[in-house]
Amino acid sequence: MEYRIEHDTMGEVRVPKDALYAAQTQRAIENFPISGTRLERAQISALAEIKKAAALANAQLGVLDKDVADAIAKSADQVIEGSLDDHFPVDVYQTGSGTSSNMNMNEVLANLATKLLDKPVHPNDHVNASQSSNDVFPTSVHLAVTSALINDLIPALDYLAKKLEEKAKTWAEVVKAGRTHLMDATPVTLGQEFGGYAAQIRYGIERIQSSIPRVAEVPLGGTAVGTGINTPKGFPQAVIKLLGQHTNLPITEARDHFEAQGARDALVEASGALRVLAVSLTKINNDLRWMGSGPNAGLGELSIPDLQPGSSIMPGKVNPVIPEAVLMVCARVIGNDQTVAWAGSTGNFELNVAIPVMGNSLLESIRLLSNSSRILADKTVDGLVANVERAKALAESSPAIVTPLNKVIGYEAAAKIAKLSVEKSITIREAVIELGFVERGELTLDQLDTALGVLSMTRPPK
Repeated sequence: MEYRIEHDTMGEVRVPKDALYAAQTQRAIENFPISGTRLERAQISALAEIKKAAALANAQLGVLDKDVADAIAKSADQVIEGSLDDHFPVDVYQTGSGTSSNMNMNEVLANLATKLLDKPVHPNDHVNASQSSNDVFPTSVHLAVTSALINDLIPALDYLAKKLEEKAKTWAEVVKAGRTHLMDATPVTLGQEFGGYAAQIRYGIERIQSSIPRVAEVPLGGTAVGTGINTPKGFPQAVIKLLGQHTNLPITEARDHFEAQGARDALVEASGALRVLAVSLTKINNDLRWMGSGPNAGLGELSIPDLQPGSSIMPGKVNPVIPEAVLMVCARVIGNDQTVAWAGSTGNFELNVAIPVMGNSLLESIRLLSNSSRILADKTVDGLVANVERAKALAESSPAIVTPLNKVIGYEAAAKIAKLSVEKSITIREAVIELGFVERGELTLDQLDTALGVLSMTRPPK
């Protein structure tokens, strides 16, 4: 590899000849060969958006010449477009303020702007003017997370909820055995169950939406410690206004810059909403796997779409691969939430020092949940088929359907019927007759058949 020599305040550094970054980025590459994981694409774009808005705000306020600001903004547009991601190689596990990634962006934009203007543009004096890593980097996380929640995750969840609601409507009168403690319970409809799943996703959307106003509050303008040192008057308002206009996101200035620099509580809150969603999806996908278990030795109430062979040794075996993949996504999201919560507690005084891993964890969780929700909707929920007769037969075989007889013959007598049904593997109707309740006149056959109508058990009395 060919190199060029760059310098910073610590001396000279060899940098790959064609790299757009410079000395400080190279030092970070050499200092942090830890995970091989870089910033998420969404955060690289967010950092560039901030630099563009800052340059234009600085020009408005007389800090930068207009030609320099315009060159920085045009350079930022190239990064936002996504073709230069290879020039942002800094590992996620770096200094806790994200200084290395902030300087990576400063150096790349300075290099690009210098070529556009054919005169020097400095990464600190120009690109980083009126800013600090301590306000820029957390702002980039909040900006990227806000965008990902609004533009990616909420639409994906809405799509999944609609697919579940379609099934709930289609299966409104498909009766199946209810189960509590994994044991037989009184009947429900498949539609009721899927309506519950859809509601879980809808509530998940509400939780995410409720966190957005706080996630969208950004510390930009607070510079090093929240005081706004080295910023011109009006800079926070100008840069945040431009940032909101460019991104079409509800970005607002932090109500308290010291809270916004020293703590990352809004990110912890958003991660908590993702954790709840992961818990909901875990429940839904486990239910789908149970209901689709079989084909002969399981519940067999649903047929899950066949997508690929399920075994390298057992011919014909097919597995619920999408629900299993989503369950692994949920495990990752819950693990990421633990990371975010722990990292959120690591702030001291005026700065949290684990911002990069918080951003990476949150953005990964949002990306995984967004993608897997759409795949679940399209490749599993949409193609589910109810095994109507099988589901009804299991409902009618449940000893719990004796429950409506409590109010006619009493709980203890009904319990005897249920026990006989299980003991002799006969239906509740057959057990009632065998125990003489009809012969003694305690029940008529019409009363019995009405009481044991499984569909009527799924509806509250009118």
